[in-house]
Formats: sequence, C-alpha cells, structure tokens
Amino acid sequence: MDELNGKLIACQILITGLIARVANEQRDPLRFLTDFRDEIKAVVTGVNIAGMESTDRVRAVALKTVDELFSLMKPPSSD
Repeated sequence: MDELNGKLIACQILITGLIARVANEQRDPLRFLTDFRDEIKAVVTGVNIAGMESTDRVRAVALKTVDELFSLMKPPSSD
C-alpha cells in the first residue's frame, strides 16, 4: 500500500508541475488555473463511478484531492 501511495503522490506532483508549466505560458495564469480547477471539479462531479452503492465518499475524496493539488500552486512572485 505504501508503494501505491508513493506512486500516487509522484503522479500528483507531476500533474501539478505540468499544470503550472502550462499556466505560466498563459497571458493570465491565475485565471487559467481557476478555470482549469473549475473544469476538473465539474468532471469529478459528473463522472460515473460504477461498482459502488454510495459514491459520495469517493467523489468527496476526489474533490479534496483536486483542491489539494491546486492549493500547492502559488501566485507568481512580484520579483
């Protein structure tokens, strides 16, 4: 289980870096990140999760993970 958690953390770091790289190339990076976060949340909210009676917990964890990923990104420095 620790190996799986490590791989998931590595994927989250990779995705965070990729999103930040794309955002830095945009004219308005903060607006891009906000719009992208909203789109990802809409996908998580609307995705069909099969094989479970109650998907509320899975969906809540997924939304929390999205919030955590985007909370790692800081606005550009003023330097």
